[in-house]
Amino acid sequence: MKKEPPTQQNWFVYLIDSDAGLYCGITTNVNRRFSEHVSGKGAKFFRRAAPKQIVYVECCANRADASQRENQIKRLTRKQKLQLIANTQ
Repeated sequence: MKKEPPTQQNWFVYLIDSDAGLYCGITTNVNRRFSEHVSGKGAKFFRRAAPKQIVYVECCANRADASQRENQIKRLTRKQKLQLIANTQ
């Protein structure tokens, strides 16, 4: 039996706004991941304040690229993150 080559799947870096601040993460399905955060099955970050909305999404070719971009965004100041969001709208 032949193995099928793995399908290329896009990864996304996203920012979610909440009263506790901006949360940055990666996923292959942004809507599913947001639902997980809303339902309490996501990041511990949202135990302090519920997620409000997705404010930024960026597509990456693979998980490694998404992780690298996530780390870059996490190192930005809040002001720089807000500029990033504003520049995409």
